[in-house]
Amino acid sequence: METEEVLHMNKGSGKTSYAMNSTVQDNIISVAKTATTKAIVQILRSSWPMINMCIADLGCSCGPNVLRVISEILDVVYDTSHRENHPTPELLVYLNDLYTNDFNNIFQSLPSFYKKQKQEKGAGFGSCFISAVPGNFYGRLFPSKSLHFVHSSSSLHWLSQVPGGLENKGKIYISKSSPKCVLDAYLMQFQNDFSHFLESRSQEMVNGGRMVLSLMGRESMDPTVPHSCYQWELLANALMNMVSEGLVEEENVDSFDAPYYAPCMEEMKLEIEKEGSFVVDSDDAYEIDWDGGIESSLGMLSSGERVAMTIRAVVEPLFESHFGSHIMDQLFRRYGELVEDHLSKNRTKYINLVITLVKQC
Repeated sequence: METEEVLHMNKGSGKTSYAMNSTVQDNIISVAKTATTKAIVQILRSSWPMINMCIADLGCSCGPNVLRVISEILDVVYDTSHRENHPTPELLVYLNDLYTNDFNNIFQSLPSFYKKQKQEKGAGFGSCFISAVPGNFYGRLFPSKSLHFVHSSSSLHWLSQVPGGLENKGKIYISKSSPKCVLDAYLMQFQNDFSHFLESRSQEMVNGGRMVLSLMGRESMDPTVPHSCYQWELLANALMNMVSEGLVEEENVDSFDAPYYAPCMEEMKLEIEKEGSFVVDSDDAYEIDWDGGIESSLGMLSSGERVAMTIRAVVEPLFESHFGSHIMDQLFRRYGELVEDHLSKNRTKYINLVITLVKQC
């Protein structure tokens, strides 16, 4: 199947849904909040009087995190406008993800969202129009020079496709044992995708517009460092354990590769410089707990179980399309056990990169 057809989070609000298992992504939104607030304030101050402000959240997914981001942006716009004695601009908010995203989950939450905003802000709550724009953000999505602010969280580490021609036996992503050609292929795919992302946004954003991009990454130039790839290594181990018991065909493991790449900041900045339409205003890296750092809302689960639930909510559609739905429960149970053992011996964190870009003339 094409990556676009299966790259979506688990839908609905059930036990394994993304809506119920997105604490890690919520923490990532929290660490990027300062950058988002600063960007919104700077856009407003450089554009008074502002009649309307167009905002795009790219790779928005579904669940409560989507409207949390929009709510925080609304708060900044409202507070800044009132503090500096300017009318609140009308907000046009575009929620983007692939066509298979669970947009209905978002739409069903909008009435209560609008009601809460009006209760909190009263007569000061201006017009806010929220709509969905399905499509691939590695291409054009919006009219030329229409966007003032672009936000993307936990999305740009997903590639548009699996790199071609990989020979990565027994693995599903980059690992210490992967040949150099695999590392090179993943880097090239990321470079191609990210350059297309920048080119598309360059055409869609107004001069002086800002982007805050937050994604999984790494602090080292070495793509095989554990915080970059070890969650995939443990998933590969779980699959290979099932191969040894005759539950999964080894050829199926060898033919599966994740459409994912966790870059370092230097790799991102190189593509930004090459494209030439943006300058870096700020950048930072944060450590994020594998298990979200809090107890699951589903009950008292171990750290390994929480990690497994989080990863399952994100990657299950990919794995299910390749390996079949019948092994999912057992695969993620085994994965949780491997993660639990790993975390008992190692201090392992995700590295989340946050970078703010300004559109130049």
